[in-house]
Amino acid sequence: MNRLINISPSPHVAGEYSVKKIMYGVVLALLPALAASVYFFGTGAIIVTLVSIASCVAFEYLIQKFIIKTTPKISDGSAILTGLLLAFNVPSNLPIWIIIIGALISIGVGKMSFGGLGQNPFNPALVGRVFLLISFPVQMTSWPKPLGFLTGYTDAVTGPTALGKLKEGIMNGETVSNIMQDIPSHMEAFYGHMGGSMGEISALALILGFAFMLYRKIITWHIPVILVGTVFAFTGILHFANPEQFAHPVFHILTGGVMLGAIFMATDMVTSPMNPKGMIIFAVGIGVITVLIRSFGAYPEGISFAILIMNAFVPIINKYVKPSRFGEEVKNGQ
Repeated sequence: MNRLINISPSPHVAGEYSVKKIMYGVVLALLPALAASVYFFGTGAIIVTLVSIASCVAFEYLIQKFIIKTTPKISDGSAILTGLLLAFNVPSNLPIWIIIIGALISIGVGKMSFGGLGQNPFNPALVGRVFLLISFPVQMTSWPKPLGFLTGYTDAVTGPTALGKLKEGIMNGETVSNIMQDIPSHMEAFYGHMGGSMGEISALALILGFAFMLYRKIITWHIPVILVGTVFAFTGILHFANPEQFAHPVFHILTGGVMLGAIFMATDMVTSPMNPKGMIIFAVGIGVITVLIRSFGAYPEGISFAILIMNAFVPIINKYVKPSRFGEEVKNGQ
């Protein structure tokens, strides 16, 4: 009776991995994308990242110490990861005061209001990002162009993203083939030479991070592969039906936040399903909602809203889609 079993919220990690190792492992996986954003956007990417991380860590420390009155656990890396992901979801010229507000919402509302790590139903960084998008739409949609490493924080030249150009052009009656003439090529989008939020521009850098996390067994392939595959399949159907109204599926995969969301946001252990079957349902739902918002909604991008919507369904998915218990009798003798 001297050994007590403590019940704690997720994430539950077996083997040699701890929460701290996993959090810092994801941070390492994000470094290629961070390097790409600094290369293309310059000083602004560095400033936004540092302010976002510092603000998230500070708010988590202050809330734990003075509001929840518990021992601060900022060394576990979760606040650093939230700050990095928040930075990756905003423009590299976003004013510092808006970044700080986003960090407060991410940590204070998206995470700590539910009890902290392991108890938040929604991805904290996306909560902050969506709040900023709704509250400060002008600043959050003023996307810097990739002018190079020497670009200063206040020197950025802004313009619409590829998805924004597509949405605006279609609304003005232009055809997809005409719009694509003024949009970066697929290869440029793959490497990252296009406007957008800091972390979404380089598919190559994000894939390198994905490979690293798979190698370290931090995540599984189910959510990223199924989510990207779903977006590809549904945009492919729409493109086949009307190629002058709907863009090619490769365009949808390489532009916007599909790769960032699929690899680093939807795979959050706390806010995603626990088993492969549930992960597949979760990923398909995100992919379908993303395509619906992009193709028929008011916003050119929909991955953030799609992930948050499906986060709300995770408890239901976990309840009704789960593996058989050890020793449980299976129907039909299987």
